[in-house]
Parts: sequence; C-alpha cells; structure tokens
Amino acid sequence: MLNFTVGPVMSSKAVLEIGGEQTPYFRNDEFSKVMLENEELMKEFVYASEDSRVAFITGSGTAAMETTVMNVFNDEDKVLIVNGGGFGQRFVELCKLHNIPFDEIKLDFGENITKELLDSYDGSKYTGFLVNICETSSCVYYDLDLISDFCSENDIFLVVDAISSFLANPLNMVEKNIDVVITGSQKALACPPGISVIVLGENALERVENNTCSCMYFDLKDILKNGERGQTPFTPAVTILLQINQRLKEIKSQGGVESEIERISTLASDFRKRIEDLPLEIHCNDLGNSVTGVFCVDSKADDVVDALKNDYGIWVNPNGGEIGEKMFRVGHIGNLTLEDNDVLIDALHDLEKRGILK
Repeated sequence: MLNFTVGPVMSSKAVLEIGGEQTPYFRNDEFSKVMLENEELMKEFVYASEDSRVAFITGSGTAAMETTVMNVFNDEDKVLIVNGGGFGQRFVELCKLHNIPFDEIKLDFGENITKELLDSYDGSKYTGFLVNICETSSCVYYDLDLISDFCSENDIFLVVDAISSFLANPLNMVEKNIDVVITGSQKALACPPGISVIVLGENALERVENNTCSCMYFDLKDILKNGERGQTPFTPAVTILLQINQRLKEIKSQGGVESEIERISTLASDFRKRIEDLPLEIHCNDLGNSVTGVFCVDSKADDVVDALKNDYGIWVNPNGGEIGEKMFRVGHIGNLTLEDNDVLIDALHDLEKRGILK
C-alpha cells in the first residue's frame, strides 16, 4: 500500500529494519546514550534553548497533550484554547477533565485566527494559551506569528501542539516565545505510533517544578528526573525510541530540519498544483505543508477514498461527520516522493475516467 494519510505514515527502510529486530534490554548505558542523543536532536530541530528539556511519553499524541495540561496548569490558571476542530476540542475536554479554568476561541470549520479576534482577548489576564497549530481535522494551519505576538504582549504561557506540523513547517521555540512544543512519532518523524514528545522551555520547567501532578504515569517531574540519565520511569516503547533515533539522524545527515521542511513543502505544492485540472477543490488558503484538505465537486468523498484503497492500493484520509461526504485529506509527510505523487495523480485521473470522480 502507498500511504498518503497524515499518520501513521510511510517509514524509511532503515526505520523499518529496526522494527523487525528483537527489542533489546534498555536499562543500560547503550540505551541511555540513544535517549540523550534523541533529546539533543529534538531540541536542535525545534530551536529550543540549551536549558530546555525533552520528555518522551509512551502513548499517542493525546497522552502528551494530557501530560502537558496536568503538569503545567492548575485551577489557579486561566487558559485560552483555539478550538477549530476535533483536536482543539480535545484540549477543551482535557481542561474540563482536569479542572483548568478556560475560555475557547471557537472557530468555524476551516477558519483561521485573525488579529482582530485575538485583540478582543487583550488584557483579559489569561495565563496560558493552547493551540493545535495545524488543526489536522480541517487542515488549517493557524497563524503562529499572530499567536506568538499576542502571547508575548500579554505575558501568556504558550503551548503549541505541533503533532502534525513538526518538520513540515518552521518552528522556532526561542524566536516565537513558545514554552511547550508537542509532537508524535507517527507523523513527520515517520516512525510507528506509540511515542509522543514534549519539549519544555525554561518557563515550562519552572511550572512543572512548582505544580502538583496527581498521576503516577504522567508525572513530568519523575519523567524529567529519569531523563537526566537517559532513562524513563517505566518501560517505554523501546523499539520506537530506537527508530526515532535513526530517523532524527537521517534528517540531520540529509541537511537538517530546513531541508526536511523544503522536501515536504515541495511534495505539497506539487500535489496541489496537479489537481487543478481535476474536479477537486482545495477548501482553504491557510494550509500548512503536512496535509491538504480536498473537496469533491460532484462526487462522494468516501467513494473516492474507498476506490483509491481497493482498486489502486493507496490510502488517503477520510473525514468524519457531515464534511466527510465531500472532503478527504492527502498527507505529504513520511517517506514519500514526487514519483509517489505521480501514482496518486494518475489514480485520480483514472477515477475521473471511470466516473467515480466527477
């Protein structure tokens, strides 16, 4: 199968080979060295400060979202959440669950943040801001510059969920005054799902130290303390962490994060240009590089998704709810090439000839 979903994605041969090996014992210097290298490379790739730290959580991206909410906020905070889709709603639900006071910026599907909208929250004494910078359900890439400026001007602690956008769009923690960045193994890191990653700046580390986390497994104090020696409190997804190490070193050897962003941007631009002569529409202008939301003009999106899978061996992302009748999503992250784009575009043209895409 050729995988154009936005996660899990295609992995390189070297990453796949590690997955086929026996899982090694990990309470030793060899594994600690790998973990410490993972931390340094993650910090490098998000342009974190030298004093920042990285936590590797065995769990999906939602585990990192919940770990962050539990460890850096409490009931004395007042948090502002961007809610423009399924993953913004997840931050809302997590704050409700953990009794974190919040307001939400409720956006319509496909709508982006604006300066005027943010200005209406100026001076409201918020202490935290939560945003899924690429709202994967709608494919909208929110304006990070506007959000960063707003948080800096209002002295607000900024948490950026970059699960879908890390390595696909530029992300500089120091330059944008970001306190926490969240990502996951199954997106542009192009490894199997099972590890999520939290990069914590100095302000975040101070919040963690001064906060109380009523959870054993997601206690960042414990996780970070063990991380000092390249270990984790409990048994991690060892093989995936080894695959992440391979992948991070691949990226560095191939030109670093800027080169990877350029590669993904090229794939996205190529796909978007080549569907212009098909009965498909791109649903908004505010897209990042990782994923494209595609609307069918006169056909059913689920028919297209099913035909691509069953007849051509190609996976693309369906959408849920009412929008799923008209929209599917095409990812550009993972071990994909321009030649793979050729295969997908040829399949879409063939579906048009067959009358499935119309």
